[in-house]
Amino acid sequence: MAVLVGIDEAGFGPILGPLVVSSAVFSAPENFYDQDLWHILFRSVGKTRKHLAGRLLVCDSKKAYTRSIGTRHLNRTVMTLLLALNQKAETVAQLLSILCPDCLSRLAQYPWYENVRDKAMPKIPADIRIAASAFKQDLAKADMKLLQLNSLCLDVWHYNNLVDKIRNKSSVLFHTVTILIQQILDLSNDEHIYITIDRHGGRTRYREHLQRSFPNMQLAIIAENSSSSSYQLTGQGKIVQLQFAVKADVNFLPVALASMISKFVRELLMGSINQYFLEHAQQLKPTAGYWKDGLRFIKYVKQTLPHLAIDDKQLIRSR
Repeated sequence: MAVLVGIDEAGFGPILGPLVVSSAVFSAPENFYDQDLWHILFRSVGKTRKHLAGRLLVCDSKKAYTRSIGTRHLNRTVMTLLLALNQKAETVAQLLSILCPDCLSRLAQYPWYENVRDKAMPKIPADIRIAASAFKQDLAKADMKLLQLNSLCLDVWHYNNLVDKIRNKSSVLFHTVTILIQQILDLSNDEHIYITIDRHGGRTRYREHLQRSFPNMQLAIIAENSSSSSYQLTGQGKIVQLQFAVKADVNFLPVALASMISKFVRELLMGSINQYFLEHAQQLKPTAGYWKDGLRFIKYVKQTLPHLAIDDKQLIRSR
């Protein structure tokens, strides 16, 4: 047996809202690390929105979420995963306390996140328990188990502070990924761990970054090319194979799940931002937080709502 891990982010590019990085962690037979888990779990999960027939949608979050569909598929998949872990969340704060409890104290400092504590989660579909049961049965047939789901939510103030210290937003993302990796190393008793991460931009070499992040482990380069960069870390009684792969959220199911979790958390928090400002200016159009539209949103807030005395370090990303 081995541990299979997928890590992905949502919100790296925007000027508004949090950057969220998540991991999905499974135990599975070791030879599953390079197999198609959609095929293995075909009874309970599907890769496209068509012909789901009650199965969970597990795919790149950009395909699971659109403005017209909203968070319906994200909500259904994440809530099913939580039930598979015997957990549930009725409010946004409860969800965050499960996935990324460290962020709650920081979010409490923002006026637009004051409603997070009592804000109800999107309505849970009636078939959610059936889907969770089918997913757990499918995992059991494959000798697999969902072990944990984790997120790190970098709210804007926290993100800006990290950028000030590290001086590079890509390095902030890598730093956040390594925190998730270390959490997995600390919690896992398994000897073999396979971690796949969606590649960050065009970077192909991660050796120096990994050596700085895991100085007590031996590092070997397996491959560094245009499609993937693979490494082996040995130490702490573990052998860890890390792969930074292009389109990992399309080709590796745990990465797709991590992508969906990250997107769901970000969209919930963006919803709180939009709700807060629309309560003060009903004619203001909501934003997804990306640069062009985000600048439109910021300009309107500054011109129309100066009495709110918004702290730019809480609202606007520095990079």
